[in-house]
Amino acid sequence: MTTSVGPEIDALVRRDGGRMLSRLVADIRDFQLAEDSLQDALEAALVHWDRSGLPRSPVGWLLQTARRKAIDRIRRSANFRSKSAELTALIELDRDFEPVIDADPIADERLKLIFTCCHPALAPRISVALTLRSVCGLKTEEIARAFVMSPEAMAQRLVRARHKIAKAGIAYEVPEADGWGERLQSVLAVIYLVFNEGYAASSGELVRGELCDEAIRLGRLVHQLCPGEPEVEGLLALMLLHHARSNTRLGLAGELVTLEGQDRTQWDREMIGEAREILQGALRRGRAGLYQLQAVIAMIHADAPSFAETDWTEIALIYDSLIAVEPNPVFELNRVVALSYAVSAEMALKRLERVGAALESYQPYHAVRADLLVRLGDMTAAGAAFERAIALSGSAAERRFLENKLRAFCGQGCT
Repeated sequence: MTTSVGPEIDALVRRDGGRMLSRLVADIRDFQLAEDSLQDALEAALVHWDRSGLPRSPVGWLLQTARRKAIDRIRRSANFRSKSAELTALIELDRDFEPVIDADPIADERLKLIFTCCHPALAPRISVALTLRSVCGLKTEEIARAFVMSPEAMAQRLVRARHKIAKAGIAYEVPEADGWGERLQSVLAVIYLVFNEGYAASSGELVRGELCDEAIRLGRLVHQLCPGEPEVEGLLALMLLHHARSNTRLGLAGELVTLEGQDRTQWDREMIGEAREILQGALRRGRAGLYQLQAVIAMIHADAPSFAETDWTEIALIYDSLIAVEPNPVFELNRVVALSYAVSAEMALKRLERVGAALESYQPYHAVRADLLVRLGDMTAAGAAFERAIALSGSAAERRFLENKLRAFCGQGCT
């Protein structure tokens, strides 16, 4: 159905879909029913809002409508009798519901949802996919693209995961402290993934600031839950250091501005100072891990007076440590970039070829390769690499940046 409020509803779902679903899961205690009921409410909104205009509190309207849709679905279901307790609770909740919603009274429900999704009964990849769907509000198609699989297959995986949560009776809560250990690394990975989706979105707008803010807020909550845990501190510092540069990552026309071209005087020095204090505390504990090491690299960039004056040798050495802890082709790619400035583009290009097979479908690999080829004067090969990077870009801002580079260098010999 095409309506005049379609764009407003799409924007609302993208901005608030995660927190609405989190709240509904908390109320309904059934993942699939919560998602189905929210979808019912969105379909109802298309009709009602097109006819009557947007309500005073669109999120409140959708939550209340979704609860009523859930009540209807329970009443129609074959296992109606077994759901009588949930039905009574929902009816009471609907009766007491205050339609005007504050700025974000339901945000903490997302942390519970992350801990639920990261239950050890679920495979880590499914945990991540389910969290991206429920917390980030990403569409199944977008998640499928990130996992390089078909939307149909991803949809089936998500349905199976929700059923597993329901069947296993996995509690919708943050577990007691003695239960964090087996979930904490997955929780941190998910929070960082949420941040990364905001910092460099897989599709649409390049930057989704609300996701970065939300990931940092969740990181602070976990920091409060686990004081003195160095990797939690490392992750929080890492996100703050990246986010401090956010205001300089897009130009006036919405084009991508890389680290080399960013105005360092506009970086948020207060945020960098907070990150420095947190990171120094983490490193003093003597248990350096993945997030702390990445935060150290980000701090080196934050302290460098300019791109040219960056300590690339030190950064390359830290990537050596990262790869020793966790062999990862993306870390290898980043080390190649550091080596290209610390040693030479020629040597870096040789190293790059070693990870080509693993990163063939990874856009940054081709962008880095194009840059190295330009620096070595091989404009024909650079042009082909730029074309491949453009084809793999999901962001319009990123595509424009690469297309501008391609046009600029074609004048120097690209074919």
